[in-house]
Amino acid sequence: MSLRVWIWLLSLSVLWGGSFFFAKVAVGELPPLAVVSGRVGLAAVALNVVLIARGQGLFRRSTLWGSFLMMGLLNNVLPFSLLFWGQTQIASGLASILNATTPLFTALVAHFLTADEKLTRAKCGALVAGIAGVVLLVGPDFLAGAHAGIAGQVACLGAAISYAFAGIYGRRFRTMGVAPLDAAAGQVTASTLLILPIMLIVDRPWLLPAAPSLTVWAALAGLAILSTALAYVLYFRILAAAGATNLLLVTFLIPVTAILLGATFLGERLELRHFLGMGFIAAGLALIDGRIWRLLRPAK
Repeated sequence: MSLRVWIWLLSLSVLWGGSFFFAKVAVGELPPLAVVSGRVGLAAVALNVVLIARGQGLFRRSTLWGSFLMMGLLNNVLPFSLLFWGQTQIASGLASILNATTPLFTALVAHFLTADEKLTRAKCGALVAGIAGVVLLVGPDFLAGAHAGIAGQVACLGAAISYAFAGIYGRRFRTMGVAPLDAAAGQVTASTLLILPIMLIVDRPWLLPAAPSLTVWAALAGLAILSTALAYVLYFRILAAAGATNLLLVTFLIPVTAILLGATFLGERLELRHFLGMGFIAAGLALIDGRIWRLLRPAK
């Protein structure tokens, strides 16, 4: 990858790692679905304003609304809802570690839903390592009967599974020739259309005891503008410039940002087993990526 793409990749890891911090702040005062709506809604406004300014409005006859709605459901509405609710039960750093299992689930889903991404020995080894990491994370809480913690961790794993399906489904946008900005705007706009009526029925935000504080509004703005609008533009640019394998590297880096922000500003402290679990998951990611083994293989 070029230096420019590396900078994009590191920037994306910080933006997505920061989303766990922003979400933890926001769910302290708002219901999870309201935070999801704020995140995708504000991001949709920002990206559509950019498109209109460029004379490329999203609302035209050729817009792929069916594909955007499905991608929005799998890549935003379901995983955001599960992650934000999960973070009402567990630390943001732990949520980011569980979210790092996404490529492992993607490998499993791809085996059954694609013709060109079947499981190999390395991928099977990655899944075993990843499962061991999840057991280290969830197992002690299960044995101790910590039901809230277990439910939060399972919700975050459910988000990772949804992201896996989104990754497989999203491959079609490259073959359709959809521009990165169009893909990002279409996805969050469709997500807003899906989540807004559900949020109004379930959360009834007008019944909140108090208006959100300025801190929560700032967190929502960070989630929407930085961790969603800007992040998805970078995501689709990296995907187009460097491919899915190189994009996978961002998964190694996201928990670092999330854990540092959680420890510094939220006073979160993870246990040794959480870092051991992250180590096993990272080993699984390294096996799937294959980069380390290619470097170690003797040159012929």
